Amino acid sequence: MKKVLILVCLFMVGCGQEISDKMPSDAYITIDNSDIEVFSDIYVSDIVSDTNVDIEDYKLDTDVIGDKEIEFYYTFDGNKYVYRTNIEIVDTVKPKIFGSASKTVEVGYDGEICNGYTYGDNYDGQPICSVEGEVDYNTAGTYDIDIVVTDVSGNSTNYNVTLNVVEEIRSNNNSGGGGTSSKLAFSDAYARYKSDNTELGIDVSEWQGDVNYEAVKEAGATFVMMRVGVKLSSGEEPALDGEFINNIKNAKEAGLKVGVYLYSKALSTKEAIEEAEWVLEQLDGESLDLPIVFDWEIWSNWNSYHMSFHDLNEMAEEFIKTVEDAGYEGMLYGSKFYLENFWEDENYENIWLAHYASSTSYEGYKIWQFSNVGRINGIYGDVDLNVMVVD
Repeated sequence: MKKVLILVCLFMVGCGQEISDKMPSDAYITIDNSDIEVFSDIYVSDIVSDTNVDIEDYKLDTDVIGDKEIEFYYTFDGNKYVYRTNIEIVDTVKPKIFGSASKTVEVGYDGEICNGYTYGDNYDGQPICSVEGEVDYNTAGTYDIDIVVTDVSGNSTNYNVTLNVVEEIRSNNNSGGGGTSSKLAFSDAYARYKSDNTELGIDVSEWQGDVNYEAVKEAGATFVMMRVGVKLSSGEEPALDGEFINNIKNAKEAGLKVGVYLYSKALSTKEAIEEAEWVLEQLDGESLDLPIVFDWEIWSNWNSYHMSFHDLNEMAEEFIKTVEDAGYEGMLYGSKFYLENFWEDENYENIWLAHYASSTSYEGYKIWQFSNVGRINGIYGDVDLNVMVVD
């Protein structure tokens, strides 16, 4: 769509008059032919380092690497001209690899070591993973190997791994001393996190059952984020959360601020937009105090999705744009690790952070989900607890 708009604008400029590509003898334009990083926000004016003409500026399309011809219009002595040149779009960002620095397999292993690691790239949806180093899988021992991920631009990342080949992997069935996560009373969380610029709240789905929102409010909560639906399988329509209708009605009647989230399994921008439209259909104009949230966290099969980090973020951005075009606020949900490594978090105005800890070093969140084992009057069992930053 961006490319179409750019071309339309260029041709409209020349309507009604002849446009020459022959530069006047007294005019000059100096182009900076330095390589341009893929996905950069670059305008024509950014690559013109010296000129005495009036340039009609526009944003360049930098979404595909390689040599690219561009043209732009300029005015000199009251006449319009077109200037054509070439730029080079490059990708210099290395792929990322995540996983343990130590891996253990049994003698005779014939699997793919790469399958035990998560890797991805900003541009290439299918970077190549390989293993470097000598390993004898038929002989027990310790081997030093490198997991190497290379993208289509030739950028490579090496991840050093200690590979242990053993006769038998013994499972640890020791159940002693494990313990469980301590439950966090809402009153304790309130005392810890409530301030003049924060509010405390919860997020719910059908798993919390029938919620007594009057009791929730009396406990000190001021807002609730609720699941409107869940995508059971990529490519299918989301399923309405079994308690959504009751949740939004009863929470509002209790005077709580309300926002909603969709558990997404989108694997394309088109599917993410369809999910956003589905959410809007369920709301049917219902007012919200808080955002509509894109909740995408199906990371376990990431390697198989053949998505770049850019593809991933484009999905979230289009979901958010769709709900914001309908008059709602949009928001991205993510854990600290994925916000810092997969999501381009600086591109999102509203972020709902998931980080189960007493404090967080992550900055820039609007809502922080700090516990998934909270307890509050009005709900039987565990509930997620959240703190929201308010102006």
